[in-house]
Amino acid sequence: MSLSSLNPWIALAIAGLLEIVWASGFKFVSLQRPLISAAVGVAMLASFYFLWLATQKLPIGTAYAIWTGIGAVGAATVGMVVYGEPATAVRITCIVLIVAGIVGLKLFSGAPA
Repeated sequence: MSLSSLNPWIALAIAGLLEIVWASGFKFVSLQRPLISAAVGVAMLASFYFLWLATQKLPIGTAYAIWTGIGAVGAATVGMVVYGEPATAVRITCIVLIVAGIVGLKLFSGAPA
């Protein structure tokens, strides 16, 4: 199996997970941490690559919205769980609404499953 034959929804999920990695890793990027900074850069490039793969078969609006949604939900969750950011009812409700939007876009995208 080649990457070009990868299911576009799988590619999009990988892109979203990599977005969580690089977005969360921004807290550690600095000239004093070149390896971490390089890893964040690699995760960013890989995320864009898998997003590009997904957009070859999925509608761009759907793919981009889901990619950013996965990243937003994941980064917010990492912020609360790992970095001790506040986990208020309003923040959690907003995260749930983003997840509902992602599910809705997947279900009603018109793209093949």
